[in-house]
Amino acid sequence: MSGQSITDRIAAAQHSMTGSAIGKAVCKATTHEVSGPKKKHLDYLIHCTNEMNVNVPQLADTLFERTANSSWVVVFKALITTHHLMMYGNERFIQYLASRNTLFNLNNFVDKGALQGYDMSTFIRRYSRYLNEKALSYRLVAVDFTKMKRGVDGVMRTMNTEKLIKTLPIIQNQLDALLDFQANPNELTNGVINAAFMLLFKDSIRLFAAYNEGVINLLEKYFDMKKNQCKDALDIYKKFLYRMTKLSEFLKVAEVLAAYAVSNSLFPAVPQAPSSLLEALEQHLASLEGKKTKEFSADSRYTPLFLHGSCREESG
Repeated sequence: MSGQSITDRIAAAQHSMTGSAIGKAVCKATTHEVSGPKKKHLDYLIHCTNEMNVNVPQLADTLFERTANSSWVVVFKALITTHHLMMYGNERFIQYLASRNTLFNLNNFVDKGALQGYDMSTFIRRYSRYLNEKALSYRLVAVDFTKMKRGVDGVMRTMNTEKLIKTLPIIQNQLDALLDFQANPNELTNGVINAAFMLLFKDSIRLFAAYNEGVINLLEKYFDMKKNQCKDALDIYKKFLYRMTKLSEFLKVAEVLAAYAVSNSLFPAVPQAPSSLLEALEQHLASLEGKKTKEFSADSRYTPLFLHGSCREESG
C-alpha cells in the first residue's frame, strides 16, 4: 500500500478536531505508507520534546499506542520515531522511557495479513528489544552511551576500575541487542526497515566508540588490578573480542547501503587485537593465582595502545 490510507487520514483528522498537534504529527509519522517517517514530522516531534509546556509522557504514550496497531508498517514506524527521538530529542524523552517499568512488549507481534508481514514482524520484535535495552541502559547508568563525552578525557577513559567493571557489561548488553537485529542486505527491501537500520548503524558507531574507550581504560589498568578484578576484566576483554567480530559482520551489511545513503568516512575501523595481548593478560592472571607462567616483555603490557584512534568521529 502506498500513500496514506483512509485510516491514517481519519486518525489525523480526529487529532485535528481535538486540538492535539502532537497526536496528529505522530499519526503522520506512522502512516501505512511503506517508507520511513518523513523528516518534517520527525523534526516537529523533536521540537516538541524541547518545549517545556509539552507533556513528554503523553507524547511517548501516543507512540506506544501506535505500536498496538496490527500493521507492521505502522508499528515499525512508531519504533523508528521513538528511536529518532531518543537520539535527537531532548534528554527528558529518554529519561521518561527509562523511568517506565515496561516499554515495548512486542515479542509476540506478527502481521499475517500483509505483504512482507511475516518477515518484517521478525525485525520489529528484534528492534523493540533493542529499544528496551537502550532505555534500560539509561536507567542503570543515567547516561546515553551514544552521547557521552569521548576522547582521552572522556567518560569511559577516566572511569575508575570498579565502576568500569560494572559499566562495560551494560554496554555489552546494549550492543548485543543491537547486533541481534541481524539483517542481511537482501532483507533491507523497503524504506521502513532501511530507516530503522540507519538509526541502528549510527548507534553502533557511537556505542562502539564508548565500548572501545572503556576497554582501552580497562587494559591500561589491568596489570595493577587485584586478582578478582583481573578475572572480571579478562572476561570482559574476551567478550569484547567476540563482539568485534559480530560488529564487523554488521558493518559489512551497512557497507552495502553505503553506496546509497552513508558516507564511507562514517565507518569505524574495528581493531584487531594481537594474540600476544590476550596471552599476556591470561598469563598475568595465572601468576596472581600462583600458577607457573612464562615471562612476557614489558612491551606486552602496553599493547592496549593498538586500540587507540581506531574509531573515526561519526556525525549527524
